[in-house]
Amino acid sequence: MASEKKKETRSWQQSLMLYIHDIMCMLLVVMLLFLVVFRVILVTGDSMFSTLWDGDYLLLLSEMFCDAPEQGDIVVISKQSFDDGKPIVKRVIATEGQTVDIDFDSGMVYVDGVALQENYIHNETTNEEGTVFPLTVAENCIFVLGDNRGVSLDSRSPQIGQIDRREVLGKAILLMIPGTHHGQLLPDYSRIGAVS
Repeated sequence: MASEKKKETRSWQQSLMLYIHDIMCMLLVVMLLFLVVFRVILVTGDSMFSTLWDGDYLLLLSEMFCDAPEQGDIVVISKQSFDDGKPIVKRVIATEGQTVDIDFDSGMVYVDGVALQENYIHNETTNEEGTVFPLTVAENCIFVLGDNRGVSLDSRSPQIGQIDRREVLGKAILLMIPGTHHGQLLPDYSRIGAVS
């Protein structure tokens, strides 16, 4: 009788240890995924409104695991010369070798002579910020703009300029938690999903 109770106690303890071991392994895998493959980024500011709101949480696929940025991708950048490398979110407008031109009177953006159909922008591109156009994107660089062109500090400004691909942290792939746009709007949970 006593040996059976001892055997049951050992089995219970062994089961508990196995559960703890499994939970620790799962936590380790999740931590590694979020350290190496994915990152969670908080959107701050209005430069991507109304595609992204202030306070949105994005899931970012690390640059090591995604293809080279393409026109239309939403990327997260860390530029040490701007705001101490704080992550900024922008949309890729052109990639290396492409020529960008902006007609600030009409607000139209042209890439390789073709006007972009930008149904995602909040307002027209009418603010000049110091960069001279037309501009050909340098090797291993991208040209980015915010969707809210009236307030976005982006590649139009010499402060940011063209983005070296090494400064790209990754591509935004999923809106995980919707923000409230400075507390002015209620969270819109229908916005959860793929970022485009």
